Amino acid sequence: MRLLICAGGTGGGVYPALAVLNALADEKRDQLDDDIHPGGDLQVLWVGSVGGMETDLVKREGVPFEAIPAAGVHGVGWRTLPGNLIQLARGFLAARRILKKFKPEVMFFTGGFVAVPMAIASMLTYKNRSRPRSLVYVPDIEPALALKTVSRFADRIAITVDETRAYMKLRSKMVVTGYPVRADLQKWDRERALRTLQLSPGLPTVFIFGGSKGSRSINQAVQKILPDLLREMQVIHISGTLDWQDIQVSQKLLFQRAGSEAFQRYKVYPYMHSEMGAAFTVADLVVCRAGASTLGELPLFGVPAILVPYPYAWRYQQVNAQYLAERGAALVLQDAKVSTDLLPLIRDLIHNREKLSAMRTAMSGLVQPEAAKNIAGELRALASTIGGSL
Repeated sequence: MRLLICAGGTGGGVYPALAVLNALADEKRDQLDDDIHPGGDLQVLWVGSVGGMETDLVKREGVPFEAIPAAGVHGVGWRTLPGNLIQLARGFLAARRILKKFKPEVMFFTGGFVAVPMAIASMLTYKNRSRPRSLVYVPDIEPALALKTVSRFADRIAITVDETRAYMKLRSKMVVTGYPVRADLQKWDRERALRTLQLSPGLPTVFIFGGSKGSRSINQAVQKILPDLLREMQVIHISGTLDWQDIQVSQKLLFQRAGSEAFQRYKVYPYMHSEMGAAFTVADLVVCRAGASTLGELPLFGVPAILVPYPYAWRYQQVNAQYLAERGAALVLQDAKVSTDLLPLIRDLIHNREKLSAMRTAMSGLVQPEAAKNIAGELRALASTIGGSL
């Protein structure tokens, strides 16, 4: 079976696709070769965007990868629009070449601008009877424009939660699957995670991170309140690569002002991959943006959260954050107030064990641990309609 995965942009679409791919590979482990490359009965090609963050992530997993030009058209200025349209046209031509060469039988879309030229190329390249079957996965509760566009051509639409139905008209194609989470996140026990991250078992732990590249407003707020936090708790902080040099300067100042004991309670990283599960495992509270991954990762670990929606990404993150807040699993802090309100919110929750416990219970109640298997099953079902199987 030839499976084409089309996912680009942020980790909100890339990581779910990797999780589903791993679920497919696990189910076919006995029938496949040592990996998921062509040579077993599952052949995979991943198509991403030129210069996208997904390139290194996918190649690190050993998955065959090709990149095509892609760009957004929604909300861009009139000076940028012509260049982006040219990029989409180039992406369309590149997508047609890939389709004719790889000849996919099933296509799996999870987001990013790259999805649009690939979906249009598929529609125009094949006659209806011969075209590949397609499944779109919508990570966020409210779908982005690219996925909403691609969904019109899809055979099946997988959604994280039932509330997404309110934002799309193609309800007969939809199935609720949950958000697929990477299996390697769950390999940690608390004792091993504390030891790996060099944390104390006797102190409350706050885990703070922004999006895939970090968050300047959150980073600046953390540096401002860090001495106060470290008097009472320990902090794991993923700054992102863009602010890493500034964070390193702040580290030196912290050591000088707060001393070595407080300094040891602050664990900061520019990026975290394999240890991400360890950080979630030991966290008593998370402070982060409200990207799609929060809908899967936070419930998986049952960790309460203060969510700071990114204010310049339409309203997707606001909708995600509100969903968790309305169920008692998180608090929402607007980006404009993060510098003034973050410290009192963290203190209130860390010292209010009853409230924190209630939020933890609410968050755990939202977990959907079989999401990757559910979507893998949908892909297999589509494959069966063309005489193949996954």
